[in-house]
Amino acid sequence: MPAPLVARRLREGQLKQSPIREIMKLADRRNIVAMGLDPDDVISFAGGWVAHEAPAGLRAEYGAVAEDPTLFHELGAYSPTRGLPRLRDALLAVDRTFYGTDGLSDEHLLVGASSTQLTHTLFTALLDPGDRVVLFDPSYANYGPQLELGPAGIEIVWLPVFDTDAWAYMPDPDQIVSRFEEALSKEQPRLVLFSSPDNPTSQLIRDDVFAQILELAAGAGCFVAVDFAYRAQCFDQPEPEHFATSPAVHPNLIRLHSNSKWCRGLGRRLGWIEAAPEVVTAIEVVQQGTTLCPDTVHQHALAAYLEKALADGSLRSYMDETRALYERAARHTVACVRRYMEMPCLEPQGGLYTVVDVGRDGDDFVRDILPKTGVIFVPGSGFGSSLTNGVRISYGPLVNDLDRIEEGIRRVGERLTT
Repeated sequence: MPAPLVARRLREGQLKQSPIREIMKLADRRNIVAMGLDPDDVISFAGGWVAHEAPAGLRAEYGAVAEDPTLFHELGAYSPTRGLPRLRDALLAVDRTFYGTDGLSDEHLLVGASSTQLTHTLFTALLDPGDRVVLFDPSYANYGPQLELGPAGIEIVWLPVFDTDAWAYMPDPDQIVSRFEEALSKEQPRLVLFSSPDNPTSQLIRDDVFAQILELAAGAGCFVAVDFAYRAQCFDQPEPEHFATSPAVHPNLIRLHSNSKWCRGLGRRLGWIEAAPEVVTAIEVVQQGTTLCPDTVHQHALAAYLEKALADGSLRSYMDETRALYERAARHTVACVRRYMEMPCLEPQGGLYTVVDVGRDGDDFVRDILPKTGVIFVPGSGFGSSLTNGVRISYGPLVNDLDRIEEGIRRVGERLTT
């Protein structure tokens, strides 16, 4: 009797793998050994994760949970679907302290298992079969695959925001706004989604462009979702005005947040979303049928830490120190690219990345350079057609090892000149 088949979309390759995932498989230890390389000598710039230490105060809160049998038992219970009220209050207090978003209140906030889960939940809550979604080109590589898992027939409309000739992000803001206005009129999208700082470019959307996109979208009945996964790693100080733009003032605005990059909670999955109350209610309904509720232990520990760290000022110090750590790594990475590779690259405004123009197909470049140097990059094409001739370099995992960053880029530069 034949074995049952998986879903047609998977059998026929309609659900595509992330190019990052494909490269990470290529970089599997067994593949590295098969190439004749020493896995311990391989330098990877492919990972999109942070490597700074989580706050000691947060670690202490987990210790307190483990040492208290009664509390440990109580935290084995479900939390409310929208998350613990105590954590929602703490997150609102953090926003008031650092960003001062106008009118943001508890009815605008929902805690989820992660920003990845919340993004998919958002698609389910907002989109109908056949709806169109505007993504920037380039854009985070996971958005497309997530949309393919959403309602049937969702169509992606790509909005070019990158000048490949100048190797620059949004060099002509008026042109970006004009293109978006044309897309609204022609495609009638339900949603536009982008990140700021951006992955893969680590660039910030300009405040004036943000404001115009938000206003135009509101007039067309279109939601604007902004992924703030890297908001805590913004190098521009003071932060851009759009960091404080409020769903309480703009009901079509949705803000996604992640604990992954902030308190280095990548594996302690937790995220939150801010939106108009009716959107939060819709997301809550979907979340009830998927994750049911976010992890109660993680919520409790984060809430307890934030309450204390806000009061004693240590959260401010922690955020300033970690931001400076990534800015130092960013500047060092760019300096190394310019010194050894002599190729155009972007100066990060935040986040964990820069993108480099390698002058040929980035996928071929990555596969060619790995066995010859033991250095791993991510090809740019997975983020959009505008980066076909580019690669993404992540300094996030190596933020504490600037010498390793330099060694990896030096190896590539020397290979390029031989």
